[in-house]
Amino acid sequence: MIKTLVNKAHNPIATFVFAHGAGAGQNSEFMQLVAEGLAKHNINVVRFNFAYMQLAEDLGKRRPPDRADKLLLHFKMVLSEIDDRLPIFVGGKSMGGRMASMLLQESTALGCICMGYPFHPPGKPEKLRTEHLLAMNKPVLILQGERDTFGTREDIATYDLSAQVQVSYLPDGDHSFKPRKTSGYSLDGHINLAITQTAEFIKSHI
Repeated sequence: MIKTLVNKAHNPIATFVFAHGAGAGQNSEFMQLVAEGLAKHNINVVRFNFAYMQLAEDLGKRRPPDRADKLLLHFKMVLSEIDDRLPIFVGGKSMGGRMASMLLQESTALGCICMGYPFHPPGKPEKLRTEHLLAMNKPVLILQGERDTFGTREDIATYDLSAQVQVSYLPDGDHSFKPRKTSGYSLDGHINLAITQTAEFIKSHI
């Protein structure tokens, strides 16, 4: 049994299994804010730590992420333990969103939400991580900061993504959705927008 954190909604209409990014676990402020926000939209949110992150937290020492195959296996184990009486959606922050999108096709999940998708390593636009997104046949919502160094708005405009993949941009946001002060936007505003758009996406695909 994999340990999970659940933000329970009062009258849940769906369950969102929400994976963390490479450097911060299930308890990061971003993960908590999004989970709490979605619960207010009648969506149960299940968070978990990948094995390397749980070990890092237990030891109090940072560790690099496991290989993709190990991360995917862990994610699938979490999914296998989810109560499937409600519609299930998967997603995550950065690396977690990428893993969710990679297992979406063969899972029972109805769709996927990626928050800050790592289209390529920063400074290496030729090393694309988009192959599975070109032939996706389930709906995917990617919420992306316009200035995200893992894939800017200009970068993404050149990709031939599946028609099932919808990209929504957070004005002037970086990989954490944070805009510059001079932009007139705020991180809180962008996180709230991400919560609202995620809830609308889930509700539209139930």
